[in-house]
Amino acid sequence: MGLTNFILTVAGVGAVVILLRGDVKQSAAVFRRNVKHIRNWLEEESSAASKAAEKAKPKELDSKIPEKGVPKEKD
Repeated sequence: MGLTNFILTVAGVGAVVILLRGDVKQSAAVFRRNVKHIRNWLEEESSAASKAAEKAKPKELDSKIPEKGVPKEKD
């Protein structure tokens, strides 16, 4: 009886190890694929943001507002 329990335990543990090893490999492959996708998305967003920043005009100071030390000209 003890030998039978030992053999069944070893067989069960071996089966679990084999299943988990395959599962870990598959999970690692999925994780690597997801990381590649996320890295590509971040690179695309980064390049799009830099292009948008290049297209945007720098804001110019409004010349209609008189400076404090300069008197206004009267017509």
